[in-house]
Amino acid sequence: MRPVAPLPASDLPTVVIAGRPNVGKSTLFNRLVGRRQAIVADTPGVTRDRKEGQAVLFGRAVRVIDTAGLEEAAPDTLYGRMRVSSEHAVTAADLVLFCIDARAGITPVDAHFAAWLRRQNRPVMLVANKTEGREGAAAAMEAFSLGLGTPVAISAEHGEGLSDLMSEILDRLPPEPESPAAEDEEEFFVSEEAMEEGQEVVLPPRPPGPLRIAIVGRPNAGKSTLMNCLLGEERMITGPEPGLTRDSIAVRLHDEHGEIEVVDTAGLRKKARIAEHLEKMSVSASIEALKMAEVAILVIDATLGVHEQDLQIARLIEREGRACILALNKWDAVEDRTKTRQEIADRIEISLAQMRGIPVVAFSARTGAGVHKLLPAVRFASEVWNARVPTGELNRWFSEALERHAPPLVNGRRLKLRYVTQVKSRPPTFVLFGTRAELLPDDYRRYLVNGLRETFSLPGTPIRLQMRGTKNPYADKD
Repeated sequence: MRPVAPLPASDLPTVVIAGRPNVGKSTLFNRLVGRRQAIVADTPGVTRDRKEGQAVLFGRAVRVIDTAGLEEAAPDTLYGRMRVSSEHAVTAADLVLFCIDARAGITPVDAHFAAWLRRQNRPVMLVANKTEGREGAAAAMEAFSLGLGTPVAISAEHGEGLSDLMSEILDRLPPEPESPAAEDEEEFFVSEEAMEEGQEVVLPPRPPGPLRIAIVGRPNAGKSTLMNCLLGEERMITGPEPGLTRDSIAVRLHDEHGEIEVVDTAGLRKKARIAEHLEKMSVSASIEALKMAEVAILVIDATLGVHEQDLQIARLIEREGRACILALNKWDAVEDRTKTRQEIADRIEISLAQMRGIPVVAFSARTGAGVHKLLPAVRFASEVWNARVPTGELNRWFSEALERHAPPLVNGRRLKLRYVTQVKSRPPTFVLFGTRAELLPDDYRRYLVNGLRETFSLPGTPIRLQMRGTKNPYADKD
C-alpha cells in the first residue's frame, strides 16, 4: 500500500487554538502535533507569535496554529500587538478551539472574548482544559455559561480526553479532499568498495520539499522585522523591546523557484548572560531550528558592525554544516556605507576564514529597501551547498594541487596521497585516500580546502575534508 502524499500546508484545514494567557494552549498544541514544538512554561505570556504545526488526527492532516493569549490592552503595547496577531489568526480559521482553564473557573476575560468570538462568524469549539481529577468534569460544566455549546473536557498536560477532542475536531472540519498517492522513495548510500576503487560516485538529487531557512542572530537585530517584510504582513510581533521572539516560528512562502519554509528564531546571546530557564529553552529551540535548516540567514545590525557574538553564531552555523548568508540589516541608518562595508568585510575575512566568500546582502527590513536581493542570494547559497563535483575533474585538480605544493614530511616520511572523491553534498564532503593520510597536517588540509573552494566555485559554504589511510596488506603477516 502506497503512503498518502501530504497536502501542502496552505491546502490543509486550519485549526486555531485561542484563549487568555496560561490556560494551556501551547501544551494542547504540542499534544495535537505530537511533539514538543512550542515552548511551555508556567510563566504567563510565553507564546507571543503565532506558531504553526501539522497534526495527523486519525489519519487526516490538519494545520494547527497556537496563538498568544487574548488580553485587553492598548494596540500600541506589546500585549495589544500580541492580541491583534491572535485575532488575525482567528479570522482565517476553519475551526477555533477556545481554551479555558477549568480549575480557575470562568473569568471576565473568558466571557469577553467568548462574546467576541461569537461575532466573528467562525466555527468555535469550547475546550475546558485542566479537568484532571475528581472536580475537573464538574468545573468544566461552568463553561456552558459562555454560550459556545457543550465544552469538551480535557487535560492537555496529562493527555486525558484528547481522543474525544480529536474526533470532535474532525466532525466539525470541512470534508476531506482526495489526495494523490506519493511515489516510493529510493534509499541512497555510497559503498566502501566504490570509494576505495576510485569509482565515480553518483550523488542523489536534492530531496523534494520546501527550501528550509533559519533566520538567526543576536537579540534586536531585526530578525522578526525581516520575516514580516518577506511575508508582506505583520505576522511576527516586533518592537523596540529586545528579546520579543521567544520561540522558533516557521512559515511558508513562495518565490519564482518554489516553496520556502522560513523559521524566525529567538536571539542568541552569550551563554554567560543566559540565566532564566525560559531563555535557555528559547536558545535550544533556535539551535534546533538551525540544525533543521539548509541555509541560515545571519542578521547583523549594520549600525553596530560585526560583534564577537555574531562571529560565534557564524562559527556555530559552520560547525553544523549549514550554508550561510550574512544579512546586514538597518542599512538605511548607516552613514558611511563604503567604510562600514569594508570594515565588515575585513572582520569576516580575518575571523571567518573557514567560510571564505560568504554572500553578504545589505538591506533595510523596516523600509523593505534591498530585501529583494536576499532570496536570490539564499537560492545561490543552497545551490553551492548542494554542489556535486565529478570525480574525474576532482582528481585532475588534486594532481595539480600536489604538483604545486607537495605534501609535507611527517616523522621524516612523506605522505603518499592517492586520490580524492566527493561522498556527499549538503555540505560538500570529500574523502582523501592515501598512505597515512590521517596524519596530514591541518595547514595542508586548509590548503586543499581553499583550493576546492576556489577551483569549483564553492564560496561561503562549509567544506568537509575527511582523511582515510590505506591499509598495508603485509602489516599483520610474519
